[in-house]
Amino acid sequence: MKKFTRRDFLKAAGTAVVGAAAYNLRGMQQVLAEDPAVGSKQVRGGSGSAGSRAKVYFTRHIDSEHLLKLYNLINEGIYGKVAIKVHTGEQHGPNILPREMVRALQQQIPDSVLVETNTLYHGDRDTTPKHRETLRVNGWTFCPVDIMDEDGTVMLPVRGGRHFQEVSMGKNIVNYDSMVVLTHFKGHAMGGFGGSMKNIAIGCADGKIGKAQVHGVADPSMSWDQWPAKELLMENMAESAKATIDYFGKHIVYINVMRRMSVDCDCAGVSAAEPTIPDIGIVASTDILAVDQASIDLVYAKPKTDNHDLVERIESRHGLRQLSYMRELKMGNDKYELIDID
Repeated sequence: MKKFTRRDFLKAAGTAVVGAAAYNLRGMQQVLAEDPAVGSKQVRGGSGSAGSRAKVYFTRHIDSEHLLKLYNLINEGIYGKVAIKVHTGEQHGPNILPREMVRALQQQIPDSVLVETNTLYHGDRDTTPKHRETLRVNGWTFCPVDIMDEDGTVMLPVRGGRHFQEVSMGKNIVNYDSMVVLTHFKGHAMGGFGGSMKNIAIGCADGKIGKAQVHGVADPSMSWDQWPAKELLMENMAESAKATIDYFGKHIVYINVMRRMSVDCDCAGVSAAEPTIPDIGIVASTDILAVDQASIDLVYAKPKTDNHDLVERIESRHGLRQLSYMRELKMGNDKYELIDID
């Protein structure tokens, strides 16, 4: 008899769910009571002392060749139908990931598509028709793009969360066996920085219910300066991301591309501030905390003359709470071995 997995259960449930308010998965907690998967292993760190550390692979070269090299080092758990979560950006955004790099990766992953969700804020992507037009304008035309909340939502549970028991996601997330989180690492107006965690925390939540949950707003029409932020936002994001990584288990990996790191997110479009920190490279891991921790460490290792603006954005928004709360939720390992492949 075929084993009925949590993913089978949620896929079946997802076909019937068209609105988060109409469906509740609280009764499924026992079904989903598996330990979250992280990528840490017993490896030897640079100091020669043994300990539990995650492996984070690093290259200074930001191109398709090296992106594929990194992916091939972490992709053991990727199988079946694959979602590539990428931030496709507002129209004509100057900092979004180069389409040729994303295309090179997507073409090397069988049965893969790009996935996105609509936005909460009013802009180029708050409705599916506007989002489709923005995808065309920005050149995301080389493969299908699944706007996961186009046809509704599904609730994914958050195990051990302080703020949420479940988070509303784009319904189509349950159609995938694996996820590759391909992230443009940069600053963020409210989150301080946007790494792999932010990419799935906000990027997989549906455009109306889920994103309002994560941002902690009952009325999205309020001006942004009235939205809750700082520690609450960081913790909400981490819990939303945890729902996604718990769902995919060992079948999710993370790549942060550290280029054109404006203090602003790609959701700022053409109004994003010009980056003042030099490009750093690409990091990749099977551990979400390790990959974001390593990215932050690489930023902080730069001279103050280079990293001042990005560090100020991170700290003024209390962005480092993203990392400490992921650690509290046991989402990954903040101790890592940085493996330079150059």
